[in-house]
Amino acid sequence: MDSIDRAIIDLLHWDGRMSNQELAERVGLTPAPCLRRVRRLEADGVITGYGAMLDPAALGRGFEVIVYADLVAKDLATVEAFEARLAGMPEVLELRRMFGIPDYFIRVGVADLGAYERWLTARLMGDPAISRVDSRLTMKVLKAVR
Repeated sequence: MDSIDRAIIDLLHWDGRMSNQELAERVGLTPAPCLRRVRRLEADGVITGYGAMLDPAALGRGFEVIVYADLVAKDLATVEAFEARLAGMPEVLELRRMFGIPDYFIRVGVADLGAYERWLTARLMGDPAISRVDSRLTMKVLKAVR
């Protein structure tokens, strides 16, 4: 991967709908070689897809909470069942199994504090696999992954 490939990736990361003509102009190529590079980056798995940026508040998910959770037991059946349940919940925006403590990092998006309390109480704390939950509310987002 050279500097032109990196420029293509950066530009498409910020605007995946950019035309090949504009992309080529911005990276200093003609359209045909630029398109070949984009197709190669896709085939190599560097570019894995294109998507729309969404407003979480407009979707009723503007209130985000970071949750740290620990499981009662760490056997494979408990872990797999817990992960499947959480991955299937629309409120769970991100789910990571961690090394060490906590067992899980969970990013939850709901409409408001009341909706979070209902989700936490009924869905997460009601899960028999859970031993401990720690919720973290964001004061201010300074930088977010785009």
